[in-house]
Amino acid sequence: MDRPPPGPLRRGWTTGACAAAGAKAAFEGLLTGRCPDPVQIRLPRGERPAFPLASAELAAGQVTVGIVKDAGDDPDVTHGATILTTVALGRAGQGIRFAAGPGVGQVTRPGLPIAVGEPAINPGPRSMISTALQDVAEALGAPLDLTVTIAVPGGEALALKTLNARLGIVGGLSILGTTGVVQPYSCAAWVHSIHRGVDVALASGLTHIAGATGSTSERAVQAHHQLEDAALIDMGDLVGALLKYLRRHPVQRLTLAGGPAKLAKLAEGKLDLHSAQGEADLARLIASLRDLGGDPGPADSVGQLFAAAGSLAPALANRIAAGARLTAQAVVPGSVAIDVLVFDRQGQLIGRDGP
Repeated sequence: MDRPPPGPLRRGWTTGACAAAGAKAAFEGLLTGRCPDPVQIRLPRGERPAFPLASAELAAGQVTVGIVKDAGDDPDVTHGATILTTVALGRAGQGIRFAAGPGVGQVTRPGLPIAVGEPAINPGPRSMISTALQDVAEALGAPLDLTVTIAVPGGEALALKTLNARLGIVGGLSILGTTGVVQPYSCAAWVHSIHRGVDVALASGLTHIAGATGSTSERAVQAHHQLEDAALIDMGDLVGALLKYLRRHPVQRLTLAGGPAKLAKLAEGKLDLHSAQGEADLARLIASLRDLGGDPGPADSVGQLFAAAGSLAPALANRIAAGARLTAQAVVPGSVAIDVLVFDRQGQLIGRDGP
């Protein structure tokens, strides 16, 4: 994750909050012939944001409302996307049903909080939408027998920038948001995706998963262990989020993969490997190389240190791997077998530790 820009940051609204606002405006338009603009909704924590309408289309038995997602100052891939919510009259007694329109995915693998075959509209947004519709129903005395269809123009292309395919969500985006609020540069969404990745792997019967600090090490560890995509957990710098979740949801085997600089920080006991949390302890690594009989010279970075290590680089990488494995093993249950693989920038294995 990139560092946030300096100064105060503006928060935004999730796709789920936008869909809830669109559903409320569409339902009111369906009942009265006029969609409120802006439309105000209640969020789970009590906020009452108002959303301007980008579009409103009234037809026989249904209304479609568009809300443009504003993610605030968060670098969200769905910022600026239009969330189209259609509310249509359903059969008496059916209650509220959800459907995926173009650009919204469908769940195809077990392990997610939505059943296989359902549209990828998470429980939080479903609850927000239901609350918004209930407010209208109570105010206007209408039954809640409705079909709510959510679409995102261009959502299938946007989904390629997410982990949806790996999680078994095909055809588009997920409609997300527990609170309805996007906190700029929060790790919450990333942590959520790490957890769901583990859930899907376990539900798929996988016994071996891998967490990598970056794309190069992820490709390398997948090739090294011949892992399928569902076994790959995009942990990035948030190794602690993966390890702590495995403490409650253990697997048989975990591989951690990354470059020497990142894994050296894990070896020091750090569970957040972002540069904002500090760099690797170069003095400690220099001392380790000298202990191995090497002469690091004027090394100012981990990369320079490994270049100076020469034939001792694998031994130094093995030490980093061993330290990282000890840190990880202290967090997860002893039943989880852990190995650590250290790769260089070209994806070549230079060190390892564990079974």
